[in-house]
Amino acid sequence: MTRPRALVIGGSLGGLFAASLMRAIGWDAVVFERVEGDLGSRGAGIGTREELFAVMRRIGARVDDTIGVEVTQRICLDRAGAIVHEVTVPQFMSAWARIYRPLKAALPSDCYRSGMPLASVEQDVGTVTAVFADGSRERGDLLIGTDGIHSTVRQQLIPEAQPLYAGYVAWRGVIEERRIAPATHALLFEKYTFCLPEGEMMLSYPVPGRDNDVRAGHRDYNFVWYRPVARERLPDLCTDAVGRQHGVSIPPPLIRREMIEAMRADARALLAPQIAEIVGQVTEPFFQPIFDLESPRLVFGRVVLLGDAAFVARPHVGAGVTKAALDAQSLAQAIAEAAGDLPSALARYDRERRHFGAQLVARARRLGAYLEAQSKPPEQRTESERTQRPEVVMREIGAALFRIEDFTPGV
Repeated sequence: MTRPRALVIGGSLGGLFAASLMRAIGWDAVVFERVEGDLGSRGAGIGTREELFAVMRRIGARVDDTIGVEVTQRICLDRAGAIVHEVTVPQFMSAWARIYRPLKAALPSDCYRSGMPLASVEQDVGTVTAVFADGSRERGDLLIGTDGIHSTVRQQLIPEAQPLYAGYVAWRGVIEERRIAPATHALLFEKYTFCLPEGEMMLSYPVPGRDNDVRAGHRDYNFVWYRPVARERLPDLCTDAVGRQHGVSIPPPLIRREMIEAMRADARALLAPQIAEIVGQVTEPFFQPIFDLESPRLVFGRVVLLGDAAFVARPHVGAGVTKAALDAQSLAQAIAEAAGDLPSALARYDRERRHFGAQLVARARRLGAYLEAQSKPPEQRTESERTQRPEVVMREIGAALFRIEDFTPGV
């Protein structure tokens, strides 16, 4: 008997999770990634969760002591570099590539095709067809759109569902552990560190180093600095040295040198000196505008949305990768338990993951409300938008997913 076939559009983490889990329930699944080559050099530091590891183990991806760097303490530094608050929160901090590579290795090579940008989707009662930019066509029983926040699949089906700019950007950077001064290393490394200058938020933590090395002396250190930027300033921030405007994002090598130097000067003026020292040493810092996204539907006949193509929550919940894994698991489980009734399986998936996605976005918006509110006049801000208390911020950033309903108004 011919196995049912899933066309997975998007070869990042969500696509890899979806393809492997669909294959595990007896489907044929093929991933189509728009860009050429390996994606393993992409991404920066990420937080991890046991829910993520459980899904990875289920598909046979390697989860061992090299999965990340364990931190047990969170500390907050004031402008002078003194610890003003400390809390115990055990967590493994990892890197995007450390999750991507074992997922890619777990998928047979003939099930992953790169350089295949999607042009459109067609479907009838019994099948769905992906039409690619080169004119080629692939037919299947289900198409899974996992092609990210700017999803081509979603754009065709619900063009009104667009990412919403949150009013701030995240400057990011990574430095090798060996380049950190001994005194700074002793204070910061193997801790999750916060700096909370007025209107902003800086987070920093260790991650695996080159080739996912977690040995002492071979790791990296990652920072994420949230800074308010008015929407009207984004075009200038995303304009390169020759005057070319890149929309609302810009490749890191093209960020203008004066923008980077201004950011470093602000770090010296606003942040603890230990953190400013690290920011100043990072070779190629970059920034990402922060968006969130909610899709009103996830299922369209034989097409489903998954991961960032469906919902994007601000990074404060620390759950983007985990959400993609849980989305894929929910889809595969619903299909496996539906006894061949695909429409009912997809309806169940839509119901479960739309509820979870909406909760996650609401929680992330609440955690980012202080940063977003910097665009308002002070007198129009709520009490929670006026201040960020270290003891609250340090407890809630990346809090456990099982507490998600505690953070969702009206639930």
